Amino acid sequence: MLQVIKLFHRRYLVIVLLVLLFAVIIPTAERPVARAEAIVREVTIIYTNDFHSAFDPIPAYWLPGSPKLGGAAYLSALANQIRRRDKTVFFFDTGDMFTGMLSNITRGEALMEMMMSMGYDAMAIGNHEFDYGSDNFEKQMNRVPFPVLGANIFYKGTDHRYSRPYTIIERNGLRLGVIGIIGLDARSVALPSGITKIDFLDPIPVVREAVRELKPQVDLIVVLAHQGKTGPQQTDAEARPEVQRDFDEDIRLSGEVEGIDVFVGGHAHRGIEKPYVHPKTGTLIVQTYGYGTRLGYLKLKVKGRKVISHEGELLKVWSDKLSPDPVVAAKYEKYKQQVAPVIGQVVGSSKVRLVRDYRAESLLGSFVADVMRSESGADIAFENAGGVRADIPAGPVNKGNVLDALPFLNTLVVCEMTGAQIREVIEQGLTLERGMIQVSGLKAVYDLNRPAGKRLVDLKINGIQADDGKVYRVATNSFLAEGGDLYQTFLQTRQSNSHKNLSDVVIEYFQKNREIQPPVLGRLVAVKTAVQISR
Repeated sequence: MLQVIKLFHRRYLVIVLLVLLFAVIIPTAERPVARAEAIVREVTIIYTNDFHSAFDPIPAYWLPGSPKLGGAAYLSALANQIRRRDKTVFFFDTGDMFTGMLSNITRGEALMEMMMSMGYDAMAIGNHEFDYGSDNFEKQMNRVPFPVLGANIFYKGTDHRYSRPYTIIERNGLRLGVIGIIGLDARSVALPSGITKIDFLDPIPVVREAVRELKPQVDLIVVLAHQGKTGPQQTDAEARPEVQRDFDEDIRLSGEVEGIDVFVGGHAHRGIEKPYVHPKTGTLIVQTYGYGTRLGYLKLKVKGRKVISHEGELLKVWSDKLSPDPVVAAKYEKYKQQVAPVIGQVVGSSKVRLVRDYRAESLLGSFVADVMRSESGADIAFENAGGVRADIPAGPVNKGNVLDALPFLNTLVVCEMTGAQIREVIEQGLTLERGMIQVSGLKAVYDLNRPAGKRLVDLKINGIQADDGKVYRVATNSFLAEGGDLYQTFLQTRQSNSHKNLSDVVIEYFQKNREIQPPVLGRLVAVKTAVQISR
């Protein structure tokens, strides 16, 4: 009996000890969780968009003294400074890395290599990633270690995605769910023949579903988006408010989908100097002017899974004050040396700098249109404003200069168009939705105060009043001939494709003529407003 009592006491003592042990362990396990919810953590997001192969610094001629801004190695140096200073940093891009001379020659390889060396954590797909076709970009995105995201891009006629829809990135215990999308407007400026195998779906329901899946698994949701209206294709856009696009599509999506903490935009080249806070959802919307002249910076304070404060700005990349990242600089130099025999050859010279202007006739746009008309023997020529991507310098001009200005694989095409169809094209250009159409062989008088579609006041072709019923020979590039930039009128025409790259046509024109005189402007003439007339 005594042994039974002793055994009972031992078991009772064990139970008491276990109860006491659990009483100690459970609160101890719970307390760190409670403390984690109370801890305020800091996270920094740095970002770029619409880099467009701006490997070299750009002279900021709109600033006093024309200091240099941007350049891949200098942009990387600034990013590295931030990584050394801030504890938890993520680096993102929202697409349109491609275009430009090196992109053209390497089919985008040089850009993806640069992104690897710069340490990007993820990128969204832009329309220019398809400049060399969807098959080519599929190879490029599969060779890099970071995720390339396009949640709403599918192989045509299937439910199979072209790329990863989202990714989860964890750093220092903080988890980000990152979603990438491309907008339907961006689809309209992708090379039509480059996207025949894929479809773009409405991004809003796709993002909503991705947020629903990711939200329980992460601390913050970030959307990388390439959408909205096409940005002005000029490097001084930050100094010209009149050419700046809105970011209404970004605002609309951020209002339609709950749960997005940060929305990084692209495609519109709309520099948002201070983060925009959506009035309904609290989503922070950010974007740079593009071309790598600014590095977007956003610092968040996070408590639990909630952003409790933020600060952000667009940091100028002062190339003259930064030491270039040696790894990126060496890689860029390697590619330059590989293509030097091709791009370094001087083909001619220009009397003046041939500059671009997205919203008016320009020296460069007019020159390219003149070359197309001259070399094809057409009556007139059209070049889209977004088709010229860099100025051609005054003085000696080499092949690289021409390839920078005309980086796309567009060929010279001649279309048979009626005078009425030519009017349609000009009227569409006068909406400025895709910039001002560049022309040769005609004079169009217009009034932007009139409603869209009725802005053309007078049209003469080679000095003679245009005949709506007459058929004219019209030179253009294959992008417009395929209906790019929404110019559907070209699809209704009989066409003859030279299968010769427009850049090659211009290079040969330089070689044949040696010194180029500036083209005579006055082809696209705005009528005087009533106020001007009364003065």
